[in-house]
Amino acid sequence: MSSGADFAGLHRVRRQARSTVRHARQSHLLTFVGLLALTITLGAAALSMPSFIPTSILIIPLLLGGLLLRFRPLVTLTLLTLVLGSYVVSERAQGLPKTGFVVTLGLAAWIVLAGAKVRSRLGVQGTRGESMLIELRDTLTAQGELPRLPQGWRAEVAIRSAGGASFSGDFVVSTIRDGELLEVALVDVSGKGIDAGTRALLLSGAFGGLLGVVPVEEFLPAANHYLRRQDWDDDFATVVQVAVNLATGDFEVRTAGHPPAILFDSWAGRWQTREAEGPLLGLVEIPEFKVNKGTLRQGDALFLYSDGMVETPHREIGQGTDRLAGHAERLIAKGFKGAAQELVVQIGGRGDDSAIVVIHRQMNPADPVTPPCLPTIRPTLRRRGHALLRTLHLT
Repeated sequence: MSSGADFAGLHRVRRQARSTVRHARQSHLLTFVGLLALTITLGAAALSMPSFIPTSILIIPLLLGGLLLRFRPLVTLTLLTLVLGSYVVSERAQGLPKTGFVVTLGLAAWIVLAGAKVRSRLGVQGTRGESMLIELRDTLTAQGELPRLPQGWRAEVAIRSAGGASFSGDFVVSTIRDGELLEVALVDVSGKGIDAGTRALLLSGAFGGLLGVVPVEEFLPAANHYLRRQDWDDDFATVVQVAVNLATGDFEVRTAGHPPAILFDSWAGRWQTREAEGPLLGLVEIPEFKVNKGTLRQGDALFLYSDGMVETPHREIGQGTDRLAGHAERLIAKGFKGAAQELVVQIGGRGDDSAIVVIHRQMNPADPVTPPCLPTIRPTLRRRGHALLRTLHLT
């Protein structure tokens, strides 16, 4: 009995200690007092034991203050550190670089204060601001994940931001309506990288809420209305939207100033663009978006992509579309498995955000690889207007 009581008492003490530590972390006043005490202690130690403790040790509480304190307490800690550091170094022997140390400590204090000032504008201190950005990035990434499709269908998405930044101006939202209607929208916000990433985050939440709720034909008008309400200066977005009936394969494509979708017709062995005219989002009060309808049969694939995949300063969109189809054709034998990631790595523009979505209706649901119905393939290209046609001739 006594051992059980002792164990319960020990557990209670441990829980109380953890609670005290947690409240201490949340108490800015306690942290401030602790750092002041640490600064004075280190200064006194550096003054009494100059041979063992350098004066530069005073930078440690200053850096900790930049992570843990609010801006005003940090200013007080910084002033104390500068005064104490100047006094300690003035008591050192002649010949030591006293002025250089004071200047270095002042520069370190200025860097810490500048970083804390930026974080204070967000209302956070320490690494919480960076954690919020990481959470926002993960949210944007999670919203771009495609839903699980029934057997016989595969969908993939790949996004790469310009310059390897964590945020991208391209994003994807998707949903399945009533268990059989797949809706996907690939959006390209003006700008690139982090500059466009903040707007992309805002729009991804709004567009994700609209998709699957409003009728398919009303998604782009509703998205345009929302974008115009933001009253952004010279900011717009392009969108390609597709709705696929997973039971019949019928699909509808609509675009808003976006490059057209590409369809691979496995039965005819032909690539073709599916163009649907529509203005950029955010520029026209009452826009009109045309629709391009078709059917995905077994073995067919539909590609949605951003302009970063096909357009460069030295290459037009039409030429880039040809290049995209040429690379995608090499993946036919694999049933387009892993096509999105491979294409965005191989042909995605380095100076622009790149995104691609591949929707493939498998020839045989039990076998993800298209059967060898085309024994030997010799590709040729021919263009009709703005439409790309790639015909596969059997030999």
